[in-house]
Amino acid sequence: MKIGNIEFGPHPVFLAPMEDVTDIGFRLLCKRFGASMVYTEFISAEALVRSIQSTVNKLTISDEERPVGIQLYGRDVASMVEAARIVEQAHPDVIDLNFGCPVKKVAGKGAGAGMLRKVPLMLDITREVVKAVHTPVTVKTRLGWDQNNLIIGDLAESLQDCGIQALTIHGRTRSQMYTGEADWTLIGAVKHNPRIRIPIIGNGDIASPEQAQMAFERYGVDAIMVGRATFGRPWIFKEIRDRLDGQPVDMSLNVNRKLDILEEQLKINISRIDEYRGILHTRRHLAASPIFKGIPDFRQTRIAMLRATTSAELLDILEHCRQRLA
Repeated sequence: MKIGNIEFGPHPVFLAPMEDVTDIGFRLLCKRFGASMVYTEFISAEALVRSIQSTVNKLTISDEERPVGIQLYGRDVASMVEAARIVEQAHPDVIDLNFGCPVKKVAGKGAGAGMLRKVPLMLDITREVVKAVHTPVTVKTRLGWDQNNLIIGDLAESLQDCGIQALTIHGRTRSQMYTGEADWTLIGAVKHNPRIRIPIIGNGDIASPEQAQMAFERYGVDAIMVGRATFGRPWIFKEIRDRLDGQPVDMSLNVNRKLDILEEQLKINISRIDEYRGILHTRRHLAASPIFKGIPDFRQTRIAMLRATTSAELLDILEHCRQRLA
């Protein structure tokens, strides 16, 4: 599979862009464990054009994480084009346009998945961004606004005609949000459409190596994107990669090693951002990590993780968990 000049090899596995999740520390770890490409948190075009510092900070990428995509969302042509030009100065490998975020504060204002109700505007934005930059432009979207408007088949062709170089499809409608099961049959139908020439990346409910393998084998997608299953689990990319490559399970990734990885994520975020925001970004991963499922009555410990405000507090909690898991 190829996007622009980037050759990914067989069965690439991407880290999905997620707000307050895919910070630089997490991206670096996911890359180390086998993610074929990682993405920044999504970036508001309007905020970037206005030079809001917290938004500008999201443009920081590292050569260690390449290939890396920066994702934009917005609701008008002018701000999306100007923002794409600003993003290009950060030298990402891909600029991804978000037409799939379902949350009310984004979709309710007409951006993200809100564009599924304004397809002509979506296509205008895509066409003009492609013309404005030299970096490969890709799109991430959903099946449609709701079950009565499953437009992805025609939409995929129209987006391809705008000049995008890959399309990621999340197998839900906007109205589903993240409920129910992702419908991969429609993703597969787009992939097998003889008029589609660009790579199709499938997204939705990939939470295990077995599901990843099935997505490739059953639906024929060019790549898959993993989202919520990565929370507190950057090593999922190694687990999936080993399965796809026919490798045995890596027994060295025991609980102690995984705790070391989570501690490292905290330290990377503190060193690359600052202590306060580094903790905010990391503690969500810690509270969601599946490695703590073996701890009885973990609820209070999870609450303590989410309330911790210093690295010392978080490291003490992790050490306590280490002892309990021993």
